[in-house]
Amino acid sequence: MFTIMPIYGTRPEAIKMAPIVKVLQDSPDFECVVTVTGQHREMLDQVNEIFDITPDHDLNIIQPRQTLNGVLTRTVEGLDKIFAETAPDAVVVQGDTTTSTAGAIAAFYRGIPVIHAEAGLRSFNLFSPFPEEANRKITSQITSLHLAPTTTSKGNLLREAIAEEDIVVTGNTVIDALLHTVEQQLPFTDPQLEEIASSGKRVLLVTTHRRENQGEAMRGVGRALARIADAEPELVIVLPVHRNPAVREAVLPAIEGKPNVVVTEPLAYGEFTRMLSVAHVVLTDSGGVQEEAPSLGKPVLVMRENTERPEAVTAGTVKLIGTDEERIVTEVDRLLNNDAAYHEMANAVNPYGDGKAAERSLAAIAQMFGVGQRIADFESQA
Repeated sequence: MFTIMPIYGTRPEAIKMAPIVKVLQDSPDFECVVTVTGQHREMLDQVNEIFDITPDHDLNIIQPRQTLNGVLTRTVEGLDKIFAETAPDAVVVQGDTTTSTAGAIAAFYRGIPVIHAEAGLRSFNLFSPFPEEANRKITSQITSLHLAPTTTSKGNLLREAIAEEDIVVTGNTVIDALLHTVEQQLPFTDPQLEEIASSGKRVLLVTTHRRENQGEAMRGVGRALARIADAEPELVIVLPVHRNPAVREAVLPAIEGKPNVVVTEPLAYGEFTRMLSVAHVVLTDSGGVQEEAPSLGKPVLVMRENTERPEAVTAGTVKLIGTDEERIVTEVDRLLNNDAAYHEMANAVNPYGDGKAAERSLAAIAQMFGVGQRIADFESQA
């Protein structure tokens, strides 16, 4: 058996890595040694619990107000010790977090092949999103097998002179995870959210956390939410607020005391997917939510100037609106009060996957080690 080590540390990574972990664990050809860094803590643990994953190694690197350099150095040092003891035949990293890039670098320096899930995303702006665009470009340069979610991502890699035989279009494993979790209809732990879900009221689901939006831009988001709440008293705004103190200090003051704004702690993944299925409109700066919400037919307004996930923008289910306070208010109002505009975006187009991305990933890894053959690449129907 070949030893494959998935490495992840944040909630988004855990969600997208879980389907790959499960197929590796079920395979007779591979021993799956799960290693987490704990770049996120509680949110990471919640996802592992939903998918019944118990890590074999946990670096637990999280520190209050941690810096990117601190995350990088603690991850590389911790993984190097594990590699010395375990000597995996390959590592799998996911996406574009600091954990992902640190894991790839640590493995490369040990001569261990790197498999990169969700490879090839590009915004073509090195500083937006920050540091993700740099992270994924760095990781691509030291990767042996690129698991690209879409043909667009494959094209990005080809333009960077990555060999075509080293790229597989798998679809995105976030859809595998989403479809599995939505089916379960997990209950809310907060009775208020259960009441909202059964009330029939329209819900604006909001998430915001991007580093490049912190500060005045995020304060503008808070002011925009306050104006929307005042203008739409029958609308319920649900804001699972990120744990980062910089996010809370920027967003919360403007919406404090608004009766139709419900602020919660970050929702466990199962609860978040259920709230996503309940939502009428989604307002976010998240990458993963841009992939998940269109799969459920939810219009998504993205508070960014660019995106490395252009497929849903092309399909019309995602719209980039930036962080300007006035524009956020205008665009949300348009979807709430213009039925034609709403239905134009709310067509259940799924350009990101068909629920079989993990299966394609496993087949590609099997071919890499000479114990299987790849299966046909994912082709979007959007």
